[in-house]
Amino acid sequence: MIQAVQIYPPLIGLLVGALVALTGLGGGLVLLPLLILWLKVPAIVAVGTSAVFMFFTKIGAAGLHWRRGNVDWRLALVMACGSVPAALGGVAFLALLRLHYGAGVNDALRSTIGTLLAVIAVATVLQDRLKVHRNVRLRDRLPSWMNRYNGAVITGLVGGFLVGLTSVGSGSVIMILLLLFYSMPMPALVGTDIFHAVILTGITGLAHFELGTVDGQLVAVLLLGAVPGVLIGAGLSNWLPAVWTRRVLLAVVVLAGVKMI
Repeated sequence: MIQAVQIYPPLIGLLVGALVALTGLGGGLVLLPLLILWLKVPAIVAVGTSAVFMFFTKIGAAGLHWRRGNVDWRLALVMACGSVPAALGGVAFLALLRLHYGAGVNDALRSTIGTLLAVIAVATVLQDRLKVHRNVRLRDRLPSWMNRYNGAVITGLVGGFLVGLTSVGSGSVIMILLLLFYSMPMPALVGTDIFHAVILTGITGLAHFELGTVDGQLVAVLLLGAVPGVLIGAGLSNWLPAVWTRRVLLAVVVLAGVKMI
């Protein structure tokens, strides 16, 4: 399915693994533009392949956070009550679009992904300002019915649909919403987000397999590069300023998103 030079996918996996380990950004933000713009993978296949890739890359991190006690599993499961059906709805919507538009769905999906990447990158940069307005935290301005678990379901619904449709959101959109709505230690937020992402990307990946939008060979070679990439990124984090590296990468994501629109 992929006609590019065979060495490219492992290099992309290496790059994605390193950047995710170095900056903490969601892998979908980095992987999708590379698959679509560099490898010329059809957008709908890039989405399914990215979802499966993200599932495998998050399993180890989820286990580590679980052992460290950083996972609020009740909150993660409540989020999954919203995200899993929403993700299946996103995949079903994608299947419906393909049924009606055929290969033309790739152009529409590419533009949608590009817009989403640009918006998420900007929101990530501005998230600290979004959390507090006029010295009042957003979570303190929520209506009374928006309790801990209602907010989790809504967070899951939004993130799940985006993951099902684009594979982006499990580690970016949902993390931004958790930061906005919940007052929890950062390790607990990260651990809960990653644990939930394993559930979400696993179900989404299976749905995309059923839809026939996953390139299994590409997933395998991406993972082949991602494992050493994570180790390299973790090592570089002691030498490179993560904040500025993150900002530069987000700027590149915005440019890539604009190019895809």
